[in-house]
Amino acid sequence: MTDTPRSEAPRPLRVLAAMSGGVDSAVAAARAVEAGHDVTGVHLALSANPQSFRTGARGCCTIEDSRDARRAADVIGIPFYVWDLAERFREDVVDDFVAEYEAGRTPNPCLRCNEKIKFAALLDKALALGFDAVCTGHYATVVVNEDGSRELHRASDMAKDQSYVLGVLDEKQLAHAMFPLGDTLTTKDEIRAEAERRDLAVAKKPDSHDICFIADGDTQGFLASRLGGKAEGDILDEEGAKLGTHDGAFGFTIGQRKGLRIGHPAPDGKPRYVLDISPVNNTVTVGPVEALDVTALTAIRPRWCGSEAAAPGTYTAQLRAHGGESEVHAEVVDGELRVTFTGEPMRGVAPGQAIVLYDGTRVVGSATIATTSRTAASSVSG
Repeated sequence: MTDTPRSEAPRPLRVLAAMSGGVDSAVAAARAVEAGHDVTGVHLALSANPQSFRTGARGCCTIEDSRDARRAADVIGIPFYVWDLAERFREDVVDDFVAEYEAGRTPNPCLRCNEKIKFAALLDKALALGFDAVCTGHYATVVVNEDGSRELHRASDMAKDQSYVLGVLDEKQLAHAMFPLGDTLTTKDEIRAEAERRDLAVAKKPDSHDICFIADGDTQGFLASRLGGKAEGDILDEEGAKLGTHDGAFGFTIGQRKGLRIGHPAPDGKPRYVLDISPVNNTVTVGPVEALDVTALTAIRPRWCGSEAAAPGTYTAQLRAHGGESEVHAEVVDGELRVTFTGEPMRGVAPGQAIVLYDGTRVVGSATIATTSRTAASSVSG
């Protein structure tokens, strides 16, 4: 494992602060100014019809959010603009989200937004306009080594760490990323208190933990409206026997227990879980929880937070934004990441999810899970 390198010594930069309209990004922009940087605020308009997206919470898509961001920029004393990236967001995030579910996979739209919008479309435009870095309110830390290379590390406070959703950043993107909240050993309440001291009206604005582009939080309804409504198929057990029907395989995720609507209980009386989703024949396979135990996986499209791919060896892996770490052996074979869990098997691992590798606190990189190997009879999913 590596030790955490020293933090990068601050120097004045031209910084574009992405301001969502929430408290984290507002405090991050204020801290960037306080550090002596030349900061400009920008709010990303990501919906062609912003009133259709969620209101009343931290987001990136509503008129309310853009107004909150503008008021925060005025208080901080920085220039502020609204950039329309709605079409790019729809293509790279929303359409991708729908297509992944249609293919029987479970995507993470926050990772895709960071990869394609905040640190691709936004960063490319920022660099073209002469900015040195993009600043966001994510809780993660960028550090620099003596040779000038940069690394992404977990936030100082693990309770708020968001490095998982930033694991898609490559070397170029990381070189122009700034996360002023990453070194903060404070609670969210203290961040809100700091916002209040700075007279930022967003100090008490609630957080959102849902998908920003699904207005009512009904993911299944959102998908059904875009995938043709009802598409009835069979719910099967591990032997292929029909147990019931469903209205669309896209409405299920690996590891799901509730909402299966199976007509009769399992022979052993125990709950059943979604083991596999097959968009080809529109079937959902269910079985006992033990059948979810994953011992290994293959992941595609690896992206490295540094100049080199991961060498074969032992790492820790995180598979969910708020999940814990598991020890793994990982290596790259023919451009794919092959991962074996060296401790207890993992449950609820679904194709489409991101796996992020860590070496100590350093983010090594990420990849998209394609297949999983299981201990039970239903051994391979994907």
